[in-house]
Amino acid sequence: MTSYPKTDALMQRGAQFLGSETAILCGAMSWVSERNLVSAISNAGGFGVIACGAMTTDLLDAEIAATKALTDKPFGVNLITMHPDLFDLIDICAKHEVGHVVLAGGLPPKGSVDAIKEKGAKLICFAPMLALAKKLLRSGADALVIEGSEAGGHIGPVSTSVLAQEILPELSEENLIFVAGGIGRGDMIASYLEMGAAGVQLGTRFACATESIAHPDFKKAFFRAGARDAVASVQLDPRLPVIPVRALKNKGTEEFTAKQREVGLLLDQGSVDMNEAQLRIEHYWAGALRRAVIDGDVENGSLMAGQSVGMVKQEEPVADIIATLMAESEAALERR
Repeated sequence: MTSYPKTDALMQRGAQFLGSETAILCGAMSWVSERNLVSAISNAGGFGVIACGAMTTDLLDAEIAATKALTDKPFGVNLITMHPDLFDLIDICAKHEVGHVVLAGGLPPKGSVDAIKEKGAKLICFAPMLALAKKLLRSGADALVIEGSEAGGHIGPVSTSVLAQEILPELSEENLIFVAGGIGRGDMIASYLEMGAAGVQLGTRFACATESIAHPDFKKAFFRAGARDAVASVQLDPRLPVIPVRALKNKGTEEFTAKQREVGLLLDQGSVDMNEAQLRIEHYWAGALRRAVIDGDVENGSLMAGQSVGMVKQEEPVADIIATLMAESEAALERR
């Protein structure tokens, strides 16, 4: 099937907003969502998003330029709100005329929304609850991603299906809402589109694409895993508001528990303030992810994965993944 009229009709608003053929975003996965995967997704009709993560301004500058050399299609950049150089990173995005900036990791700091929009970019924010969704829209967000706890990486406490039922009926008629978390098949995409979603975001499904630079051992770990293997981290210290992370269980998840104890002790001693403590946790994840994704250390690195990992069985080109998702969605809509 190469024609998807019913799915295209339901995705029209989202695709028009993104400037892409389909309203399928790829979640920003640190070390994975870089120039090769991002450009491949945009070239295949989806919407790739560079994961800035802990990048310096120079690294992001080079990554955007390299991505633009591989695609002339739209793509976005995901920035972490707690990054100490957030406003400089926003300037880098503006320099390259990036059309869409995604802010993740908490409420946008004062002035960041205006800084993004004044430079002509559209702003996408994450909303883990209805009240926050409304606040972000009032504050200037052009679109929202509602991401459930089934997702990989940093997660909220509520499942995707519950968030969709709470938020889509209330906000989707007048606003652009993308749904994320635990989506592995086109049938589920069709369901959220019918509920009013403008589109969807997937990460885990793309992590092992042929174009992904992830280490072969990282990909093999995904192929072997089932949904129950992707577990959420536990917060040890209530003073340290660590956002839970979902990843495949290994020695790395145990090491994170030890890291929390270490940072908590530094807080007790007054050696670091709360902001520095959170940054140390983020830097831990960046390093642990690199060990798994780039070095292939699947025992000690972080294998961030959503519960849809059980549906990832083999390496496939991005274009085939998107075509399969669209065909499954169309078939589901035709059965209605």
